[in-house]
Amino acid sequence: MKIGSGRVKETSMRLSVEPTGRTEYGPGVVTELPGFVETLGHRRVFVVTDRGLRATGIVERIEKILAAAEVEHAVHEDVGPNPSTAELDRGAARLRAFGDAAVLALGGGSALDAAKGISLLAGNPDAAAADADRLWDAGAGLPLIAVPTTAGTGAETNGFGVTEDVCARRKVYIGHPSVKPRIAVLDPELTLGLPAKVTAATGLDALVHGIESLASRGSTPFSAAYATQAIGLVGRWLPVAYRDGGDLEARAGLMLGAHLAGHALTLSGLGLVHGIGHALTAHTGTPHGVALAAVLEEVMAFSAPAAAAAYEVTARALHVSPADDWAVAAIEAVREISGAIEIKRPLRELGVARDDIAGIAADAVADAVTKNAPRLPSAGEVAELLQAVH
Repeated sequence: MKIGSGRVKETSMRLSVEPTGRTEYGPGVVTELPGFVETLGHRRVFVVTDRGLRATGIVERIEKILAAAEVEHAVHEDVGPNPSTAELDRGAARLRAFGDAAVLALGGGSALDAAKGISLLAGNPDAAAADADRLWDAGAGLPLIAVPTTAGTGAETNGFGVTEDVCARRKVYIGHPSVKPRIAVLDPELTLGLPAKVTAATGLDALVHGIESLASRGSTPFSAAYATQAIGLVGRWLPVAYRDGGDLEARAGLMLGAHLAGHALTLSGLGLVHGIGHALTAHTGTPHGVALAAVLEEVMAFSAPAAAAAYEVTARALHVSPADDWAVAAIEAVREISGAIEIKRPLRELGVARDDIAGIAADAVADAVTKNAPRLPSAGEVAELLQAVH
């Protein structure tokens, strides 16, 4: 898996950018799902979603759309907030039994990540999720359509997901080019009424994607263009959507920003905020976006000596100007957004004991995304940062 290729001077840059895939965006576009399925050469659909989504009415709506078009389908709802390797194995077994089909990933980032893993495992009958490190060179998975119901993860833009190895207490990347969604269906109506806390956590994730992509060692002009637009959209619309979950304009702007941020991170990779976030979630079960918020400004301050140009772009995208330092302006703007959506918590409130900090720091440094950070930290430096926000 390519996390980031390192910074190079633009005058000597050699780039290869893969097609981004098809994106269908707009209120009500989900009603066109049967036609999208048909373009993939299928009339059967295996829907992968999370356990709580049916209560929102969205799963039933999708079932009715498919049934009205006489598209045979099955719904698999055995996906938790941080999907485990065992959940992926169970889903793959059910998909193998269902037979050849397009996979429809429906839900937040966890459901979309799980669907990619399930699709890949189903296409490799002898594989298990524990084989994740070897599956990057495996056979193809089944074709996938992604329908996000939150605006944050950008999981609909890439061919990899994160799953939790419960035994090893670590996050594992599972993926393959074949499970990058062929079609991303972005319908902001599906996010109307999303609870404020979920809006905050997923939206903050999108904001971090944009900021870390800009500062990443793998940043390129392509990823920077996506990231800059993403930061501007998310920064503008996230607080509005948090205050009023029924504001369709805000939901639409936030969803588009999150999608662009997904394209950015796919091209550039991320950094230390996500490395720490993955470790916090694995150790405590904290929702991903909440874990990121706990350390975002502090990691930005740590990274500032190596990320000055990226933070100037961040500040400009958020429409703030500095008294004397662009990095400080960017950090203050981010702090204001976090405050507006009431998401930042000290680590002790997230269930982290001081004795846990050394282990979390070590896991964060070992995470693949951290190697892409503009300033590479030691475990001791990460531990010191975590002590400060405990």
